Amino acid sequence: MSWVAGVDGCRAGWVVVLAQQQIGKQDHHIKLCTHFAEVLSLSPRPAVIAVDIPIGLLDTPQPGGRECDRQARRLLGRRASSVFTPPTRSLLESTRYEQVRSHGVSMQAFNILPKIREVDRLITPELQTSIHESHPELAFRSLAGAPMQHNKKMAAGHRERLRALSQAQGESLREISRRVSDALRDYRRVQVVPDDILDASILAWTALRIANGQATRLPPDPPVDRKGLRMEIWH
Repeated sequence: MSWVAGVDGCRAGWVVVLAQQQIGKQDHHIKLCTHFAEVLSLSPRPAVIAVDIPIGLLDTPQPGGRECDRQARRLLGRRASSVFTPPTRSLLESTRYEQVRSHGVSMQAFNILPKIREVDRLITPELQTSIHESHPELAFRSLAGAPMQHNKKMAAGHRERLRALSQAQGESLREISRRVSDALRDYRRVQVVPDDILDASILAWTALRIANGQATRLPPDPPVDRKGLRMEIWH
């Protein structure tokens, strides 16, 4: 099977977990890319990329954001706050929070505005056939059958997600923990933190599900924005 990738934004750019299904387990590699263009230039290029970033943006604000955002929150329950409302496309060039605050954009959304802008400049409807918006908490819910109990920044949340990944990847907790620890030795904490790697790992699982035709999307029949991009979240 071809390689797939889960991609999550981090302080240094983008952390990428490459995955390939092997007999009885999965093979994984972790890379750090400074720019999203580097993700698109990986060789061999992943057949499917699942990325935690909004793809497809509204032109006018709607309560709760896009339909996929609203549906994701309903599924996530106690983890619903992890799904923020993306900015409208007219706000993408904003550089100060004062410019977007009155439009209902949270500080969390503003902090990743450069990454949303970066992806929006590169993505096309053609690229969207292989690059899919996903969400780590929604992916963990699909894997575990229920939203995660603990915040990912907490030690209990870290262990909870490691256990879920162990189930998904056919690996022991020790193997997964070692891979995360090795990556954190390769990359400094100012570049990437543990939950970035766990999020990218579950997105790689989602990418495998997309490649295998097992994933679903919210909503089932997504609207498109004015660039022709589908506004959807895969899990």
